Amino acid sequence: MAVLETQVDDMTAQAIAYTMEELLKNGALDVYTQAISMKKSRTGTLITVICPCDRQTICEQILFQETSTLGIRYRLQERKILYREIHEVETEYGKARVKIAWRDGFCTIQPEYEDCAKLARSHNIPLIRVQEVVKLAGALINRRGNS
Repeated sequence: MAVLETQVDDMTAQAIAYTMEELLKNGALDVYTQAISMKKSRTGTLITVICPCDRQTICEQILFQETSTLGIRYRLQERKILYREIHEVETEYGKARVKIAWRDGFCTIQPEYEDCAKLARSHNIPLIRVQEVVKLAGALINRRGNS
């Protein structure tokens, strides 16, 4: 993985948001910002991009085109990931996707936010209730898959 970082102190929030969208659309796996203090006590923004090495060049080009930066730092890093599958589950509130991730006997089950939020709104119930139901349905799939 490549981790790209640059600091800017003269960009609007909208321009940074647009840049983030373009980076994600073009292969970045994650993009995040942090408020920082720069030289001469100016406030600024640190933009961090995590991307596969084969997307590094395009992500650098987007940063140069869409931001006011004059330079980008980068480093290469290894990463460990969980194997994952996305399943659709049926619940009393409707269908939702759930991500089941595992490795070496360890498992996590994570309901997809967008699906849960839609169901919570349509049934006028708390989001957390829908997420719990979806997570339970995902656990049932996971038990069946490991039997």
